[in-house]
Amino acid sequence: MARTRRPRQARRFCVQKPTGSRTPRVQAVGPEHFGVVSIDCAKARSKFCLCDFYGQVLIAPTFLEHTQAAFRAALDQLRAALRQHDLRDVVVAIASTGTYHRPVQHACRAAGFDTRLVHPFASKHFRQPADPGNKTDDTDLAAIFRAAVNGFGLVQPCWPAPYLELQQLCRQRRDLVHKTTALRCQIQETVHQLLPGYTALFAAHFFDTPVALPLARATGSAQAIRDAGRAGLRRLLPAGLPCKLTTLAKVLDWARTAPPPQEPSALYRESLDRLADDFLQKTREIRGLEQRGARLLAQTPFVRLLALPGICVVSAAELAGEQGPPEHYANANHLTGRAGLCPSRYQSDRVDRAAGPLRRRAHRRLRAALLQIADNLVRHNHHFGARAARWQHQGQDPRWVRVKVAKGFSRLLFVLLRGPGVVPHPACQPRHSICDKLLGFHFDHRTDLAMALEDIDHATRQLSGRTCREEAELLGQQLDRPRSRHGCGRHRGPVPLAQLIPLVLARLGVRLLPSGAEGEGPS
Repeated sequence: MARTRRPRQARRFCVQKPTGSRTPRVQAVGPEHFGVVSIDCAKARSKFCLCDFYGQVLIAPTFLEHTQAAFRAALDQLRAALRQHDLRDVVVAIASTGTYHRPVQHACRAAGFDTRLVHPFASKHFRQPADPGNKTDDTDLAAIFRAAVNGFGLVQPCWPAPYLELQQLCRQRRDLVHKTTALRCQIQETVHQLLPGYTALFAAHFFDTPVALPLARATGSAQAIRDAGRAGLRRLLPAGLPCKLTTLAKVLDWARTAPPPQEPSALYRESLDRLADDFLQKTREIRGLEQRGARLLAQTPFVRLLALPGICVVSAAELAGEQGPPEHYANANHLTGRAGLCPSRYQSDRVDRAAGPLRRRAHRRLRAALLQIADNLVRHNHHFGARAARWQHQGQDPRWVRVKVAKGFSRLLFVLLRGPGVVPHPACQPRHSICDKLLGFHFDHRTDLAMALEDIDHATRQLSGRTCREEAELLGQQLDRPRSRHGCGRHRGPVPLAQLIPLVLARLGVRLLPSGAEGEGPS
């Protein structure tokens, strides 16, 4: 029996933004008893004024210093004006300016006022028709008032603390990733000045080979490598660093025919040490931020995304930090609409260009997180990979394919976050173990065992009973694999996986091994 699609409901025409409309409140108290506080923020101080709904100025534009005493004085002045002019309802409209408006926004919210934000695009478009070519604090205040009255003073939902911390951690990590990318390029160029052709020796990426950078720093020239020999090179490497004899033999073969370093080689070597130390420090910071992000991810429903092949802890945490609580979105279209993953449209009379390019005004970081996950799903998820291959075979633009995959993932995302557990979707075949991915992440990052198991506890609270039983079955199957009897197949640390799975199963409510006498461990 063929499925029938439900007819799509026509989008209702709205003059005001849904989160900015306050018409019922104005009707309830009357326009003359409804006040609008406009605040134009700057870094060190702001400027505010109070008007009624008709635009009559009740408090003239006044400067507001960003201090506790100034905030208290301004709030007292505002409350006195509300009593004096019999204003029974009021909203505070603040122009958003990066992070400079946050102190004023926090003070107004703490005082119990309905605080809204006006986007700079809205205030600009309401200012230019009235004051073309004239931008001052007073004209900005008037534009903020007009935007707020016309429904562009938008409600900003309050995020729970884990999402706020996760957003900040992910943005710090992304900034460090960009900086380490630049450092990688500088390091490779400097190594080429000292050791011409050295970076091309490694089949994998230069930074993916553990001995490549330490060996370059320890020698600094092909002559020093020839003089050290194989045994000397092994002694130059840090203790405990894995190194294959074939790698050292390849380096020695290259050194016999390599040209000398460029001059001044001493300065190049100092630059290499400085860049490498900076790179290693930032790498450690990235790993620390990823560990903290994983702990916060386990406290949110986004941890369920780890059941999908192609989604790792880092990408799920970045999406959670940029998207925020799932209950703030009515459906998947609201999520992709905020990310700008929808075509722009130009329509006038009979001209209708409905399939234009992606909208430019959007949440760029959320869009980047969704498209990054779409890339991973195309490469590592059989369901989305097959769909992308079919679209590419039909001659579709690769960019269109990525957006289409992101759109399909957003619908599945909405179901996973709002539902009680992992749904039996084709994209979840084969079903990945959430706990196994968390354990693998923490072992790769050398996380303390107690902290890793605590994250498992937090994650199980986000799963339904059926999902917990599925997790127990998947982890139980790990014990039957040869790699689990002698430790993990991947290098995850000194603790064998076979010793950790029973601990995780115990937290899932499954008892595999019988307990011995009191005070004895399981036999």
